[in-house]
Amino acid sequence: MSFLTIKDLNVNIEDKKILNGVNLDVNKGEVHAIMGLNGSGKSTLANVLLGHPRYSITSGDILVNNESIINLKTDERARKGLFLGFQYPTEVSGVGYSHFLRNAYNLLSKSLTAEQKDREVFITVKEFHEYLKRNLDNVGLDPSFLSRYLNEGFSGGEKKRSEVMQMLVLRPNLAILDEPDSGLDIDAVKSVAEAINKLIETGAGVIVITHYARILRYLKKLDKVHVMSKGKIIKTAGKELSEELESKGYAWLGLSDESVDAV
Repeated sequence: MSFLTIKDLNVNIEDKKILNGVNLDVNKGEVHAIMGLNGSGKSTLANVLLGHPRYSITSGDILVNNESIINLKTDERARKGLFLGFQYPTEVSGVGYSHFLRNAYNLLSKSLTAEQKDREVFITVKEFHEYLKRNLDNVGLDPSFLSRYLNEGFSGGEKKRSEVMQMLVLRPNLAILDEPDSGLDIDAVKSVAEAINKLIETGAGVIVITHYARILRYLKKLDKVHVMSKGKIIKTAGKELSEELESKGYAWLGLSDESVDAV
């Protein structure tokens, strides 16, 4: 039984159909990449998995541990162990970064501790602060970030590092990362990839949505690569598929530019 099962998922935004029968199985410990041109439905799929209210599921199902989650709110899906790293993280003024992470970690621990036997329990604020600092080092962020508001004033690269920092701290069972390499220089890409590798070491599953193979080259493992087009997965293969797309583009699959991804 897979941890995440997507069954013939069809999704609309208003009257426009975005996802057109998506099927996907991902287990904990597996690393999948989803690639495709702009407008293929990649970001839509990521948002639908976490329950974005803008989208309407017209048919199909999303199962976590063989239980449907399509009627659950976003926070309830997070308690099931799902995490979404946003393509465009939002700045949240007035919400302290450290305070946000401690509250989120404690809330999730009530749901995930039974599954994650090695999940740490922090009694004091100081203990948790030390835990945060270890994870800041893993993504190359300065400790001063802990005293700032969530994403406020962060550069594009800092926001991406912040997202994977949150992933490491919260320790989900499955992380969905929407273009974690977008806009990053090569050193930042390596740092983000190393953070993903650390999550992989915990036994979590990972879905990386990306246009390019470069971040995938730095991952310790890559089980499957999927190509999306017109709201469905049209091809699945191993790691070699990402390199083939990098060298040949998408034309050899008969694909051309599609409209911009809905978010």
